Amino acid sequence: MSVFDGLKGKAGGLKDKATGLIGANSGKVKTGITKAGGFVDGRTGGKYSGRIRGVQSKASAMVDKIEREQRGGTTGPTPPPASSL
Repeated sequence: MSVFDGLKGKAGGLKDKATGLIGANSGKVKTGITKAGGFVDGRTGGKYSGRIRGVQSKASAMVDKIEREQRGGTTGPTPPPASSL
């Protein structure tokens, strides 16, 4: 067993733990995504607003996907919190 095999196992465990935490706290994670996007947009003077919204949308979609997988359902996505942009 190489060093990389051990690291792969640890990375898989961390991924599972992070996925569980995201699914259990999806509302808080989405609020954080919105706040972080607003902060970055403010610091860049709105220059990258479109890209920031795109990243926020993709991150929120990933949170929705994790939440659906944990519930075992296939319901539609929940909208992200109101944007501060």
